[in-house]
Amino acid sequence: MVSIHERPPEVEDRLIPGHWEADLIKGAGNRSAVATLVERSSRLVLLAKMPDASAASALEALTAMLNRIPAPALRQTLIYDQGREMSRHKELTERTGVRVYFADPHSPWQRGSNENANGLIREYLPKGTDLSVHSQEELDAIAHRLNTRPRAVLKFKMPIEVFAEHLDAVIESRQAVKH
Repeated sequence: MVSIHERPPEVEDRLIPGHWEADLIKGAGNRSAVATLVERSSRLVLLAKMPDASAASALEALTAMLNRIPAPALRQTLIYDQGREMSRHKELTERTGVRVYFADPHSPWQRGSNENANGLIREYLPKGTDLSVHSQEELDAIAHRLNTRPRAVLKFKMPIEVFAEHLDAVIESRQAVKH
């Protein structure tokens, strides 16, 4: 495990996109789970259905979600707590190119954007419920609702809007390099 304290310093200021925070929210009896990802600069939320809370399921869900992001520049690092479900973090890095860092034990503030997002997500996926009944399409719809909600921290822009600006900037810089 690589400590959060070894993460590049530019991640802290939230100005450079492509740095993510992730977690699992678990359903009744810890028998079902949903992976949650939040991009630090835009606050964009991604949700991934998981058959269970195992390391294999976390690897598959996070790989699928991160690889949906079209620009590798927008998937640089990921911070996670020290849960056992991330025991295959090296494989995640191999599959996605995302460098994984781990928060200190009992330090949820080190993944504050994700903790905040999980609170918002729980409005749609309450604690103590069976999360396995929700399809990926339903989870995408919940994420869309959160991503189209203006945020004061983003000067009342929507996370999806800010992330799109980041994506456009990456595409423009690629095109400028080609010419």
